[in-house]
Amino acid sequence: MRADAQRNYEMLVEHAKLAFAEHGVDASLDAIARRAGVASGTLYRHFPTRLDLVEATLSHQIADLIGLGHHLLLPTHDPFTALSTWLHATLHHALTYRGLSATLLNTTLDHTPETPSPWHKELLDTTTHLLNRARAANTITTEATDTEILKTVTAIAWATRNAPDQADRLLTLLLNGLRYGR
Repeated sequence: MRADAQRNYEMLVEHAKLAFAEHGVDASLDAIARRAGVASGTLYRHFPTRLDLVEATLSHQIADLIGLGHHLLLPTHDPFTALSTWLHATLHHALTYRGLSATLLNTTLDHTPETPSPWHKELLDTTTHLLNRARAANTITTEATDTEILKTVTAIAWATRNAPDQADRLLTLLLNGLRYGR
């Protein structure tokens, strides 16, 4: 990337962080471009979709979340506890910015023909692996799919966006519903 293009990219990401923190992930993309001192076309060349800009803005948090997922996949972790820890971390990630949960719900979790972003695929794959481990250990029901569980977690984040203190309780209810013998 040329130096001016790299500078524009970094300015867009920095101003998107500020705008998302102030207004949620539904902040005006044109306003972000203006705040960064670039034309809207420059923003769209770097970030063709809103989700691309959200991903770039949250890349460090996403990398940390995916790192946690890889750690939880180690066989030393109890399968149900690993799944629970993962879903709680995913929930708290979705609560990071207002509107993030709705953005996640409206993306490729539906397995649309679009190619999912690498981190979306990683989130889904990690959830699938942790879910399969918990199923193999006979600690959770086989009725819920990975996509349904992720959608429910992001729906909890959306439903509690104005009352995040309720989010963990709702997720605990979901996990208790998935558990065998409860």
